[in-house]
Amino acid sequence: MADARPTAPTAPAAAPVPPTPPVPLSALLARDDLALRQLAGPTGPDVVIHWAHTSEMADPFPYLLGGELLLTAGVQFPDAPSPDTFFDSYVARVVAAGGAALGFGLAPVHDSVPDALVTACATHGLPLLEVPPGTTFSGVARAVWQLMAQARLAELRRVTEAQQSLAAAAAHADPVPSVLRRLAQRLGGHAVLYGPDGTGIATAGRAPAPAVTEALRKLATVVRPATPPGQAPPGKPPTAPAGPAPARPASATDTADGVHLSAYALGSGEGFVLGVAAGRREGGDHTIASVGAVLLSLLTGEHHSGAGAARSSALVRLLLGATPEEVAPLLDTGDGTSGGEWIVVHAHPDRQTPDAVAAAALGTALGTPLVDLDPYGEVVRLLVPAGREPAPVPGWTLGVSAPAGAGGWPVADAQAARALARARATRVPLVRHGARPGLSELVPETAARAHAQALLAPLAAQPALTDTLRTWLSLHGSWDRTAVALSVHRNTVRQRVARAALLLGADLDDPDVRMELWFALRHS
Repeated sequence: MADARPTAPTAPAAAPVPPTPPVPLSALLARDDLALRQLAGPTGPDVVIHWAHTSEMADPFPYLLGGELLLTAGVQFPDAPSPDTFFDSYVARVVAAGGAALGFGLAPVHDSVPDALVTACATHGLPLLEVPPGTTFSGVARAVWQLMAQARLAELRRVTEAQQSLAAAAAHADPVPSVLRRLAQRLGGHAVLYGPDGTGIATAGRAPAPAVTEALRKLATVVRPATPPGQAPPGKPPTAPAGPAPARPASATDTADGVHLSAYALGSGEGFVLGVAAGRREGGDHTIASVGAVLLSLLTGEHHSGAGAARSSALVRLLLGATPEEVAPLLDTGDGTSGGEWIVVHAHPDRQTPDAVAAAALGTALGTPLVDLDPYGEVVRLLVPAGREPAPVPGWTLGVSAPAGAGGWPVADAQAARALARARATRVPLVRHGARPGLSELVPETAARAHAQALLAPLAAQPALTDTLRTWLSLHGSWDRTAVALSVHRNTVRQRVARAALLLGADLDDPDVRMELWFALRHS
């Protein structure tokens, strides 16, 4: 008759563990309220548990995931004639399932831990803890979860502090070296930025051994495209690709001489790679390194991409005296969306004062890198290609101008400002400047400006009255909405409008007077 007894399965190469912060077994032993005592097995900071599980099964193997502190009162342990064989098999099964430690509870079944169990745990290298009668298994499990929560909080705090530190480094005058230095400090290792040709452009931190340095360089080739975009192998002319390039992983890891290696492809698409070598690998390290990779992607992409270089060239030419019409072609996005015309967008956040990060995120949402944050932090101005029609963005109020060429950008800027004021007053997420021709098109611009200057001359020395009157008329004489648009009290609006009417000698209750003033204000 065939033997039907189960055989112990082969232990996996690496027992799977849950994605939770590990808890050092020493931290659990240090809890005075638990009074746990280790009787056998290894000790040290490398012995960790991922959770606690109670089982009185004679064979717990099918019910373990790995990384557990298995708690048992020994109910399943029979008075076997050969306890050494039984306990050796039991512990072997726990180890094969990936159990991290075994906790044996005293009372009500056993008054002491069986000697055979202590011997088996020592033989198989499984930490064995004695749980005293006054300590419940639920109390041990609760302590594990408390330590795990503390570890998670410490990890999140560490990642948050690293993110803030790296963001501050990216704002330095030398952003790339600063980010690398801060990254090396936070990870306790070495950081290097590889160029498209595989050479190290900048490094930070203590350099590892030559063998580790070479292993990190080879790991960078795993994530780098075989031929960066727009380049050709040395000695060969550029050729059109025969098909899509094989996909490369965004990151890769390895180990050399006990040093943990990581490589991250930067998102600029130019073949830059971030390499990190550290003596340890802790929870949160990958997140911190990924933040550094994102920042370096933005820095390298801005300075080495064609669009970034063109925008820098446009700025330099403007500073040296070129006209907007001369530099506008350099701002072309290259995808045919601008068509020579652009839209000016004024944006105001619905809740808090915008910062540089929020402004950049808004630019990404609207599809443009041309973003200007008001020095007083109240309005963000953007230049968007005319082919990309702006849509409402959650959390922002937008005013959109009509499409205009480079020579008409100042006029479009004023249109966007008026549209934003109207959007805020009417509490709608987006208002576009009306592009439909009106009666004002029948009057030559020079004549219209001359008429506006003469009619509004009494207000020339008091721009606040002009702005208030313009906003009040655009909102159909609403005191409340005008006060909201100008961020002043409604009584201030009443006083200003009354003062303007007195200086102009105009009856603002007359619709003809309002129409003439509105015409003049639009051309002032």
